[in-house]
Amino acid sequence: MTAFKGKCIIVSAPSGAGKTTIVKHLLHTIPNLAFSVSATSRPPRSNEVAGKDYHFITEDDFRKQIQANEFLEWEEVYPGRFYGTPKSEIKRLWAAGNHIIFDLDVVGGVNLKTYFGSTALALFIQPPSIKVLEERLRKRSTESEETLATRVSKANSELKYASQFDKIIINDDLDKACQQSVIWIKEFLNT
Repeated sequence: MTAFKGKCIIVSAPSGAGKTTIVKHLLHTIPNLAFSVSATSRPPRSNEVAGKDYHFITEDDFRKQIQANEFLEWEEVYPGRFYGTPKSEIKRLWAAGNHIIFDLDVVGGVNLKTYFGSTALALFIQPPSIKVLEERLRKRSTESEETLATRVSKANSELKYASQFDKIIINDDLDKACQQSVIWIKEFLNT
């Protein structure tokens, strides 16, 4: 890995808790914060852009990159659906002199916090309840009943990881969640 050039902000949450919306707000609000584009083996959603939202690669290519040790962390989040943080992405962002923000699933967030230690601030975005989370996922209209049930079940398990993060933000009011995130991140970056 390249010598460390900045700090890291890790934002994790169960799917549908609002982490991506909060990350987008942070990127527009905090200077010198750059988004680490994760890799995934899942197909893009209709509103996603390759290289901006994710690096979309085949499952076979993902497995080859795992074997080649090209990921800082990776996980098979759902059967055949891999997500990971390419080492090349970290090198690119640090070389540009940026602090890095990660939008990750919960296990990936814990793994990166373990890797980066005190040079990372790990935020856990928590939904007000599982019922609210399920309603948010339904409103997306991107899930079948089967995948929705899988995501809700996984969210129940992921909530148990909240205590492993530095800060917990309950996203029952998006504006307040964004404001609190900005305050904590600015404090962290300025220390």
